[in-house]
Amino acid sequence: MRLSARNQFTGRIVSIEKGLVNGIVKIEVAKNVIITADITNSAIEDLGLVEGKDAVAVIKSTDVMIGSH
Repeated sequence: MRLSARNQFTGRIVSIEKGLVNGIVKIEVAKNVIITADITNSAIEDLGLVEGKDAVAVIKSTDVMIGSH
């Protein structure tokens, strides 16, 4: 599949925590670098996501927020 989004990070799913409607999917894209996504449970099932499976995190945003303490 080809996408216009340039921020694509290949990694391995390290955890999936399903809630009532959405689930939290964590993908390790580099050693100790984990991207977390909140997606629907039906998307988790439709994509066949399971721990240990390779996946791609695609980040598409028009804005990036930065905070400071």
